[in-house]
Formats: sequence, C-alpha cells, structure tokens
Amino acid sequence: MKSLFAYLKWAFVATAAGLVACFWLGWQHVGTAGGALTFLLIGTVLAVLEISLSFDNAIVNANKLKTMSPVWRRRFLTWGILIAVFGMRIVFPLAVVAVAARTGPFDAVILAVTEPRAYARLMHESHLAIASFGGTFLMMVALSFFIDHEKEVHWLHSIEGRLCRMADIRGVAYGLVLLVVLAFSVALPPAEQATFFRSAILGLVVFLMVDALSHVLDEGSAIRAAARQGGLGAFLYLEVLDASFSFDGVIGAFALTQNLFLIAIGLGIGAMYVRSMTIMLVERGTLNRFRFLEHGAFYSILSLAVVMFGQSLVHIPEVVTGLIGASIIGLSLLSSIRFNRAMST
Repeated sequence: MKSLFAYLKWAFVATAAGLVACFWLGWQHVGTAGGALTFLLIGTVLAVLEISLSFDNAIVNANKLKTMSPVWRRRFLTWGILIAVFGMRIVFPLAVVAVAARTGPFDAVILAVTEPRAYARLMHESHLAIASFGGTFLMMVALSFFIDHEKEVHWLHSIEGRLCRMADIRGVAYGLVLLVVLAFSVALPPAEQATFFRSAILGLVVFLMVDALSHVLDEGSAIRAAARQGGLGAFLYLEVLDASFSFDGVIGAFALTQNLFLIAIGLGIGAMYVRSMTIMLVERGTLNRFRFLEHGAFYSILSLAVVMFGQSLVHIPEVVTGLIGASIIGLSLLSSIRFNRAMST
C-alpha cells in the first residue's frame, strides 16, 4: 500500500509552485516584499479554505469513481481535475461577470485585470442566483442518496429510515427541495424572489438532465459493452457536482481578494488536494472500511446546501461552512470506528 506522501506528492508540488506564483504575482502588483508576502498569505488561506470545504467532495468523488471503468477513472483524475481547476476557478467567474455585465468573455478578462473592484462587485451581485442554483443542486444530490429504496446501511436510523421509506413516493425529493426554496424565498425582498426562483428551478432542471443523461450514457455503454465509453455519464455528473461544490469557495474568495489570478492559484492548490484525497480513498478502500463515512459526506452536502440558501439572506463565513462539514464527517468517522470495534469483539 502506498504511503500518504506518495498520494500527496503532486499536491505538494502544486502547493510549492502555487505559493511561488502567489509571491511573484504580489511582487508584480505591489513591487515590495511586504506586498508579495501579503499575496502569499492570501493564497495560503484560499488553499486551506478550499481544502476544508472539499472533504465531502473527495468522498463523493471516490464513491462514484468506484463504479467507473479504469479508463474513465483516469480521465476524471486527469482531464476532469484540469476542468475543475481552470473551468471553475477561472472560466466560471469570467462567465458570471460576462453575463452580469452583458459583455464578452475577453472584456470580462480586461475588467478583471484593470478594474478588480468592479469585477468583484459584479460577482457579489450575482451571488443570489449562484447560491440558489448551487443550493438546489446540492440538496438534490444529498436527498437522492438518502431517499433510495435500495439503501440498506443507515447511520442515523431515525432520519434515514424515514427518508428511505419515502422512496416509493414519486418525485418526493423534488417536492421537498421546492418546499425549502419556497420557505427561503418568503424571507427575501419581492424584487429578489424572481431571481431566486429562476435559479432554483434551473438547478432542478440541470440535476434532472445530468441524472437522466448519466443513466442513458452508462446503460447504453453497458448494452454495447463499449469499455471506451463506460463511465461517461458518471464523468459528467462529477463535473457538475464539482462545479456546485466550488460555488461557495469562489464567491467567498472575493471577500479576501479581488485579484482573479490569485483566487485561481489559491483554489487550484486546494483542488489538487481533493484529487489526491480522492485517489487515496479509492485505492485504499477507505469507504468500505468506514461504513458511515459516505453518510457523513452526504449530510455535509445537505448542510452546505442549507448554508448556500441561508447566504441569500445573511452572510455566513466560509470558515463556518468548512467547520460544519468537517465536524459532520469527523463524527461519521468516529461512528464507523466504534462500529468496527464493536463488530471485532
């Protein structure tokens, strides 16, 4: 079995290169050692923030990767991670600003470089729609795990048992999510409710499309026994899921700095640790040895969805979000260890 360092070596390389880039970027912008050190510190904080928010992401990725063919597993861990790093950390903020400012992608890049404060303001103005879309999508992901008649292992029996029995009710997950959306929308000013509803409905539609496409592609590849295509649906599902996980971190990063490139470097470092943790969980079979760890990840996703909805009303520091997720996963790990000890005696 590989050592922990073997799994994290590329993350360490990315960390070293990224921190050097942060220092150089600070030197170029400010021209002083103090300014360069400030950029270095901000980049480090962004990386830690991304890692703390991504424990559940790595666990869910590992769970899905177990069912993927080796070819598509390698593709996700290479091309998929590159899409996550460059797509969500660079292209996504530019796309949001381009839509909000009704301008082209190239003009959005110019705005990010020449007027970072205006760029950050446009990102924050788009926060309501992003929070509604991301919260809706992630809540559907979590409820789809719990509302499943084939689910046999329960961590919190009183909650999960009831949700499992609801699986026979058609569309119950969509109904529950819409009730949550309605509850939060009531507290919003009338002028913001339309945006909140539109984004939530879009989140539901995207989840439905990705879920349906995932089944069609993967079942089709099974019928044709085409290993080359096996896992395409799961690949697309994980990419959209990673995007939803990244919303909170990308938006929160603008509270620390308005520099797009510094944000991309800091969050990119964190994304490399997600990749390393995912590989380690898959190869070591950690999810099989700790039976409640996966449950903790989906409870963490559910809490993140609620937090994203809550951020449409009040500001919730990303540190709080990370601590909630890490605490839930930590409790599920402890429960798994206690279960293993009880079974061994």
